[in-house]
Amino acid sequence: MSPPDTIAAIATAPGQGGIGVIRISGGNTNQIARQLLGDLPKPRYAQFASFRDADNEVIDQGIALYFPAPNSFTGEDVLELQGHGGAVVLDRLLKRIIELGARPARAGEFSERAFLNDKIDLVQAEAIADLIAAESEQSAKAAMHSLQGEFSASIDTLLQQLIELRMHVESTLDFPEEEIDFLADDIIKQKLQAIVDQLQVIQNNSKQGRLLNEGLKVVISGKPNAGKSSLLNLLAGSDSAIVSDIPGTTRDVLREKIQIQGVPLHIVDTAGLREASDVIEQEGVRRAQKEMQQADILLTVIDATIDAVLPDAQPNEIQVLNKIDLVQDKGVDTPDSAVKLSAKTGEGLERLQQKILQLAGYNSQPGQTTGIYTARRRHLQALQKTADHLELAQRALTVEQAGEVMAEELRLAQNSLSEITGAFSSDDLLGKIFSEFCIGK
Repeated sequence: MSPPDTIAAIATAPGQGGIGVIRISGGNTNQIARQLLGDLPKPRYAQFASFRDADNEVIDQGIALYFPAPNSFTGEDVLELQGHGGAVVLDRLLKRIIELGARPARAGEFSERAFLNDKIDLVQAEAIADLIAAESEQSAKAAMHSLQGEFSASIDTLLQQLIELRMHVESTLDFPEEEIDFLADDIIKQKLQAIVDQLQVIQNNSKQGRLLNEGLKVVISGKPNAGKSSLLNLLAGSDSAIVSDIPGTTRDVLREKIQIQGVPLHIVDTAGLREASDVIEQEGVRRAQKEMQQADILLTVIDATIDAVLPDAQPNEIQVLNKIDLVQDKGVDTPDSAVKLSAKTGEGLERLQQKILQLAGYNSQPGQTTGIYTARRRHLQALQKTADHLELAQRALTVEQAGEVMAEELRLAQNSLSEITGAFSSDDLLGKIFSEFCIGK
């Protein structure tokens, strides 16, 4: 499985820093190390060394770490060079390594080789990228749980149960002379239902993980002067948007990133919705309507001194009855889809935050660290495909009494589930996943 060529890349972020790391992996690593360092470092020991060019001039000095195959991240011979973190010196060093027989690595190619050499599965590979990109403590912990194999273990356990059920079903189809009527066997029904129930648990946990990984797009909309920009500032905890009594102050889209209980929220403030009188405001309204169509959650801000909430909110909508501090009768009734708020005093903010998480389906408690792992949209899609096939398998068993159909649906369910860890995957899928990684990872 190991590719024949040797790859190299700068593994630290661009710019100046105290330390810069270059990673090398592949069949020519040992030869490159000897020519670059003068000798092959002792395996898994940090060794101080000079990194030299073709004229034996020192390019840099630092630490060399050598990991021989198969006991390395990629499963190949790996050399890591830790030098000074300047762009010029790192570029000179990488150029020298390429002269010695390596080629520049593609984005995510080190992790891809680790996957191809069975050092990690696909979920763990994606967790590496998620850990690097984590924007909150909760999402970082969830990514680490996936990297340590918690998500993969739950999938593997379910796969084993599914395989055992398939073996039972298909063996009875292959040997009909045994006269075993598994279609009437309650044990088969119970095992299939247990798989369905366990899949539902994994789906629920994965939805939590996806929220921590990708976050939510929350769009603030409403009429001019309802307090949309004030709400953005309240949620962000800063004066991100200009607030005034002049209608139509916000004409473009404003964006902020915040967190609620570790869940990243991408907040979008939009222009007030009304019949615009000039071209610029008309464009602002058009952009607002576009953002509203793409929202995971829509916060419709209503001026409580003028208007009332509407009874027919959209499924992803929260009506925010703002300026409640200016209303004489604060006991005004609101439907479950609405929240009373004062963007000026902060009254109702905690209720709104909880409502956002509730609508998103996030139910973990603050500080919870166990049972949460990161997940991606493709994981949820694969789990849903698995659930659909299992539903058809149940129908074939209990309604249609069609053993062959049930066996086929179980096979398709297994394939869908195996896509998550990469046990069953296409080259196109792998190429897309690893192309999203950093260079040098």
